[in-house]
Amino acid sequence: MPPQSAHNQLLAALPPVVRRRLLPHLCRVVLPLRQGLYHPDVPIEAVYFPESGMISLVANMDDGMQAEVGVIGREGLLGVPLLLGVDTSFVDAMVQVPGTALRMGAREFRHALEVNAPFRALLLRYNEAQQAQVMQTSACNGRHALERRLARWLLMAHDRGAGDELPLTQDLMAMMLGVHRPSVTVAAGALQRAGLIRYSAGRVTVLDRPGLEAASCECYVLVKRRFTTLLGTATPRMYAT
Repeated sequence: MPPQSAHNQLLAALPPVVRRRLLPHLCRVVLPLRQGLYHPDVPIEAVYFPESGMISLVANMDDGMQAEVGVIGREGLLGVPLLLGVDTSFVDAMVQVPGTALRMGAREFRHALEVNAPFRALLLRYNEAQQAQVMQTSACNGRHALERRLARWLLMAHDRGAGDELPLTQDLMAMMLGVHRPSVTVAAGALQRAGLIRYSAGRVTVLDRPGLEAASCECYVLVKRRFTTLLGTATPRMYAT
């Protein structure tokens, strides 16, 4: 059954008449932890508008290492290649914080872009915001200390989670940041000793959000400002000023 409402911020920002046209073509799906949604060079069959949880865009290296290059939550869309006329993904897309999403088939999505100018215009603005996130993440990974990068990443996960407790293992955090686990152990330990987070049994609890923001590099705020400028929404935490 099609959803009666949409908790994704992009869909919620559309004019009501446009949103009503889209809802019959959407279905709500569960996003389990670690589910792979896209794989490199594999045809994209559907797009996803997350309502909760977090999806990571992950680049793969020849030596088996992986690194996160972007994240998507209820503020966005997984499916930008289709928006730009490309049928495959360049990276893996996997669920890192479980949640739900509204799914639309690729054919229906392309048709919706053709007949709904406001829908297409909004998604193009979102694409610009997401590109800013990807570019800033690349600069951050090359220039900033791991502890600050980890604080930034935890803030992004916290923005998209349902509460202060997040299902994150050190192995996962190491993979997302493109480093080895011992390095994350040291960085997470420093944040925990500072009273900013608590880590145990594959769970990270954010204890001091303002303190974590102070410990992060400037990249978190720069990307947040870009999203606010382009989309003008008021998602809790992420777009708060």
